[in-house]
Amino acid sequence: MAATDQRFREFKMPDVGEGLTEAEILKWYVAPGDRVADGQVVCEVETAKAAVELPIPFDGVVHELRFGEGTTVDVGTAIISVDTQPGAGDVPAPA
Repeated sequence: MAATDQRFREFKMPDVGEGLTEAEILKWYVAPGDRVADGQVVCEVETAKAAVELPIPFDGVVHELRFGEGTTVDVGTAIISVDTQPGAGDVPAPA
């Protein structure tokens, strides 16, 4: 695994229950450049059954939001990229 692979972690749309396969991103609470902490709510998503706030499972700085608000995303798809070693050198441009 390359150093950049270890440095940047992706948070994937989790299975929020009920066997649903997708969720819509309602609102982002963070933006690229924002510092995040393990357990911090980063967005709100809505399934066919309920709206749910999603906490990030690691610390770092938001590198990229992969989808905009109003986008429906499949479970298991990366929705946010976080630099877990901010200040460790040059940061590549988001894809």
